[in-house]
Amino acid sequence: MNVRLWGTRGSLPTPGPATRRYGGNTSCVEVTGSRSKHAIVLDAGSGIRLLGAALAPTLERVDVLLTHLHLDHIIGLGFFAALFERDLDVNIWGPASTTLALRDRLGRYLSPPLFPVRLRDLPCRLSLHDVPLGTFDLPEMQVTTALVCHPGPTVGYRLDDGQGTLAYLPDHEPALGVRRFPEACRWTSGHDLAAAADLLIHDAQYARDEYQSHVGWGHSSVHQAVAFAELAGVRHLVPFHHDPAHNDEYLDALYQQYAEDACELQITPAQEGARFEVRGTRSRSTSTPS
Repeated sequence: MNVRLWGTRGSLPTPGPATRRYGGNTSCVEVTGSRSKHAIVLDAGSGIRLLGAALAPTLERVDVLLTHLHLDHIIGLGFFAALFERDLDVNIWGPASTTLALRDRLGRYLSPPLFPVRLRDLPCRLSLHDVPLGTFDLPEMQVTTALVCHPGPTVGYRLDDGQGTLAYLPDHEPALGVRRFPEACRWTSGHDLAAAADLLIHDAQYARDEYQSHVGWGHSSVHQAVAFAELAGVRHLVPFHHDPAHNDEYLDALYQQYAEDACELQITPAQEGARFEVRGTRSRSTSTPS
């Protein structure tokens, strides 16, 4: 399984020289297997525009797996080149709602006055699906989902290609309502999705002292992300969804303490452009972000 980060920022795109290394685009991750004809895209933040421009011309199918429909996770959808390829099968998956169908909810954004092109007018072969809670299959990949702690219907994903596992929980507050985090596995949101994963991409929006003024906002501190990964027995943690107020210099200082601590858990802060190869009992970075 090959993983590439196209957007690592939370809440709001923050492009500019102060965020060049960690990235200013919002959540978007590309996952591919050995086949060059299928790609999985996790979330459709502003990073999906650059991903779309880099898709292989041999591609026959794209599956976009949305964790939830907050704007920072769908803001790039209308700029995703795959949606405008007439012969391409595009499947968009999102959490179910008791009020409106996925098509109706996405149509609120992909329609005037917010966007000039309506969802129904896209030329690709488009299919929309409510994410089933449990396990389903995509080409080369088994996908497991569960609801996680974040405002609004929100799911986390676990991807398994038979050689390695990736857990993706970009917006997640497992410490909400807990006196002392972490508690037992069975009471911890998202634990089963992340358990023994080779690579975990997890919400780490806040510094430790920032979390108390943001309780209930749906996000984790870096300290909580590390504690969650250790509870779940994860091998490699990628802290993700950086706060828009945190520039490169601030993030360097924030993660320096974890680089200095000796622990079994490998920690690699998310940087836009980073690639990871996930194979069995190991995951490793295969390139340095530009």
